[in-house]
Amino acid sequence: MKKAGRLLRHLMVPQWVVNRAFPRAVLDRIESEIHASEALHRGEIRFAVEAGLDLLPMLKGITSRARAVEIFSQLRVWDTEENSGVLIYVQLVDHDIEIVADRGISATVRQEEWGAICLRMQQAFRACHYEQGAIDGIRSITALLRRHFPPRAANPDELPNAPAVL
Repeated sequence: MKKAGRLLRHLMVPQWVVNRAFPRAVLDRIESEIHASEALHRGEIRFAVEAGLDLLPMLKGITSRARAVEIFSQLRVWDTEENSGVLIYVQLVDHDIEIVADRGISATVRQEEWGAICLRMQQAFRACHYEQGAIDGIRSITALLRRHFPPRAANPDELPNAPAVL
């Protein structure tokens, strides 16, 4: 029964749920925050938000983590010179947040650190503080990347900074 309820929630959620939580002005501020962040380190951050999953992934029982890895690939977050891409994936129906880091970053940043950031973002989102939760999450990731991937003289912006609304 629990699976049937999840299936219905995903299939019935309208796309405007994303627009309500992340209106254009909030997406613009997230983009600006990512742009400012990337001047402080060699990492590349992508932010993706999705209301619900389609029928086929739901029938396959795809988890939010598996979907985040799929989006990591689709958005080509792995396509950076130093393997320093980070994806923040927000799945609104399941209230899940996943952070997927490329192998260059995963080698130095522990999964517990990503999990703590996700937890703080989830707490903010539960209180309907989507903008602040997203900005605080980006700033926490920025602190980690500054420590492990400080900037160099040449610090190209390799990936789009605009959030992806799926």
